Amino acid sequence: MSVSASEKTVAEEPMEIRMTGYEVVEKMAKPCATSARILVPRSWIGKRVRAVRLDP
Repeated sequence: MSVSASEKTVAEEPMEIRMTGYEVVEKMAKPCATSARILVPRSWIGKRVRAVRLDP
């Protein structure tokens, strides 16, 4: 099945994701206008980060 860039797909079941990194923080997403946000440490400015949703 082909999915266009504008379509969102969400897994019905949790998936296992393996990553290699240097530090992990777990936070609750907070409302921000029409989206949500998480704040990360200031020392992460300019670094690559990934956000993974943990709750269904």
